Amino acid sequence: MKTITQRELAARSKAVLDEVEAGETYHITRNGTEIAEVRPLTTRRRFVPVEELQRKWRNAPAADYAKMRAEADEFYGDEDRVGEDDRD
Repeated sequence: MKTITQRELAARSKAVLDEVEAGETYHITRNGTEIAEVRPLTTRRRFVPVEELQRKWRNAPAADYAKMRAEADEFYGDEDRVGEDDRD
């Protein structure tokens, strides 16, 4: 953990946040008194591996596209819908 002043945080915010992203924790002081803590989020990830997605979706229910279409038509109406024969 590092301690910095409010003024130093304002002057070096990008560098401080880069260090926080890398795992560092900062305590921020104002007039010599600690007023805040800046720390990394504990569960932040930049991507999810394909294997994990496959494992999580393996037991997901199958999509019923006909039911989805019927619900959309009921909600929005089907008068202005583009059909197969309307496409160019």
